[in-house]
Amino acid sequence: MSARFSLVIGILCISIFPVLVRSTPISGISDAFYRLSLAAVLIWPYVILRRKWDPAVWRYWKPITVCALFFASDIAVWNLSIHYTSATQASLLTNLSPIWVGIGTLLFAAEKPNRYFWFGTVLAMVGLVLLMGAETFLKLRFDKGFFLAVLSGLFYAGYIVVSRTVLTKIPVLAFMTCSMTISSVYLLGVCLVLGEPLWGFEPRIWGSLIVQALVCQLLGWFSVSHALQSIDAQRVSLSLLSQAIVTGFLAWLLIDEQITLQMIIGGLVILAGIAVTFRRERTPER
Repeated sequence: MSARFSLVIGILCISIFPVLVRSTPISGISDAFYRLSLAAVLIWPYVILRRKWDPAVWRYWKPITVCALFFASDIAVWNLSIHYTSATQASLLTNLSPIWVGIGTLLFAAEKPNRYFWFGTVLAMVGLVLLMGAETFLKLRFDKGFFLAVLSGLFYAGYIVVSRTVLTKIPVLAFMTCSMTISSVYLLGVCLVLGEPLWGFEPRIWGSLIVQALVCQLLGWFSVSHALQSIDAQRVSLSLLSQAIVTGFLAWLLIDEQITLQMIIGGLVILAGIAVTFRRERTPER
């Protein structure tokens, strides 16, 4: 399977996630725990029976642990943001991760972003104003969902960058198995400390959690991780922005979430701005 086709499959599988979370009336943190823990329980027998485990994983336990904590935090915070704002807006805000990657490069890397980065950032911020509504910014009414979605994007960016460095050295399945197991233990601890509910759910809620584990986590992130082995992190992160468009369509189709013309324009401007940030300077001919 080609890396690009794998990335498309991953985007489609992940796009249904916000809609499932919005329609699943349980704590976002509990939801994140079961998405990852059920996926881990399902993948371990396959990895063992098919001998997919690679001992080389132990040499990279530190970056894998960082990936696991970033990913678990991203999913948990994103889940919470979806319950405080619309699925479409939460997806767009959390997928501003390419901008955070660019800012991190500016602060910590020797090679600084080019002029297209700054122009694209300004364009994306204009799109954000259109998406959220100018009145929100003028009156500084940034709600909890807004900030949680942006925080999720920061965790998301960290995961994409760190996982790219690891996935070039170990198999996807071994990485996912180890990462999801660590994420599950971490989220279980968070649930216990915060007193989040872990049982007593209705059958339809368990059904939603199983779909999230199978489709959004296993198939979705296996496909994205496979793509990351061949495609650089910035391109993958940029491509994942398109899930917001798919999520918006699914939210409108399945849960009657309203999408205004202003939101559509704002979302397109954000995507255009982020696309501009990755345009490369032309090398002068000699």
